[in-house]
Amino acid sequence: MPTLLAASESLELTIPHCERGIGDVILKPDSDKLIPGVRIQPLTLWPDDRGYFLEITRGGQGLVAEFPPETTQVSAALSYSGTMKAFHYHLHQTDCWTAVSGMFQVVLVDLRKDSHTLGRKNTIYCGPLRPWQILIPPGVGHGYKVIGGDPGLLVYATNRLYNPKDEGRIAYDNESIAYDWEIQHK
Repeated sequence: MPTLLAASESLELTIPHCERGIGDVILKPDSDKLIPGVRIQPLTLWPDDRGYFLEITRGGQGLVAEFPPETTQVSAALSYSGTMKAFHYHLHQTDCWTAVSGMFQVVLVDLRKDSHTLGRKNTIYCGPLRPWQILIPPGVGHGYKVIGGDPGLLVYATNRLYNPKDEGRIAYDNESIAYDWEIQHK
């Protein structure tokens, strides 16, 4: 029986019992294996002889179109190669992640008790080689590992200002989620 993790007036979260592994590897933005509510938008990277330009967001457009301007927050996190940050979840906040440098192994898990995909895991590889923006709704646990030799820089927008009471954490090695962080040697 899954354990109640957190609840709000409209959402109950639980830690599901999952099969060991990495879940569904998402290879296209419109994959039918995406956790419901998660959305991916490819971004255009403009390279030239000086480097590249990557437009992350425009107010009122794209994945953040419905984020209210007065409570939207944009932040950045630099993580060294091999760093794992997982798992976080929110009852109210929606995140929109963009990996702007380094390669990320993004991990999502559906924690929503009433979801028909409770326990579904998604793995998304993104960064400059695959410039995807990822919208993560409340109730979807999320985390990442920086892979490759370079640090990773994640820029993320949220639809609410930071509120530590809305953020919960689950250990990266939680036995019920059973995510396999090892290199897959495919």
